[in-house]
Amino acid sequence: MMFRPLCVFATLLIVLSSQAAAETTYPTKPVRIVVPFAPGGIADITTRVAADKLSQKLGQRFYVENQPGAGGITAARTVISAPADGYTLTLLTNGTAASVSLFNKLPFDPVKDFVPISSLGYFDFIFATNGESSVKSLAEFIAAAKAKPGTLNVGTINVGSTQNLSAELFKTEAGIDFQIVPYRSTPDLLVSLMQGNVALAIDGYSSMKGNLAEGKMRALATTGASRSQATPDVPTAREAGVGNYDVVSWNALFARSGTPEEIVKTLNGALREILAESDVRKQLLDLGIEARASTPEEIAGRLASDIVKWRGVIERAGVAKQ
Repeated sequence: MMFRPLCVFATLLIVLSSQAAAETTYPTKPVRIVVPFAPGGIADITTRVAADKLSQKLGQRFYVENQPGAGGITAARTVISAPADGYTLTLLTNGTAASVSLFNKLPFDPVKDFVPISSLGYFDFIFATNGESSVKSLAEFIAAAKAKPGTLNVGTINVGSTQNLSAELFKTEAGIDFQIVPYRSTPDLLVSLMQGNVALAIDGYSSMKGNLAEGKMRALATTGASRSQATPDVPTAREAGVGNYDVVSWNALFARSGTPEEIVKTLNGALREILAESDVRKQLLDLGIEARASTPEEIAGRLASDIVKWRGVIERAGVAKQ
């Protein structure tokens, strides 16, 4: 009888050692990354770049599965229902943080239901006018809005998007009033700007890049606290005197809650190396994205702080919940 506890202990050690060995060899099969957006956008492209590099570095195929849907609900449900083994990952974004306050009852908790791995990239938005507009700076736009409150139109994509909420925050921080006109898609928004239906548009650099280069559109400012590496000659909204205005969107890789810590460490370490590579940084910067890895704790903190930030913007603006 004296040897029974020792046998049990030895068996337990063998089991734990086997589990540890399995974790250190991760991945041993293909890994899917569920993206809550349609193909072709910034989130999708960023994820595909990272997935291709992860495949090369870790020796197994990492592939993207697009599951677009309001609030990222469809994608979140897929990941939450999968095993917590690191073989089904997802992309969370600044938009995920906003969704917490945009829905009456979001069927998942991004803080509790997922574990952070690393950020992939950060990007600002651009305040842009038609290239033929008489407005040459954001300060001039603000002056015009103050001269004729509520008459100027500012275009964004759909209500509740980060671009749309950026416009709401702009109102508050600049102390001005204007009409926010939401469009179903970025192409619709940009066509409307070119036609002169809106005085200002807020959207990503990648969508405006060609028109900016051709002079069909003019960048007045960027939304971040400091100048973007993608557009170093474009001043920030803060430089135009817009208080503490700061909107920087981000994309980050997360796994289902309960995923082993060793797997998170493996993925985080690989992404740190990948996002430091010059070709990856250039490829993403051409789209206006600053490649940047983080610790799991850093991106978890960013998610939590942005939930609080956008809750305040949504409540002040009186945005209707879905």
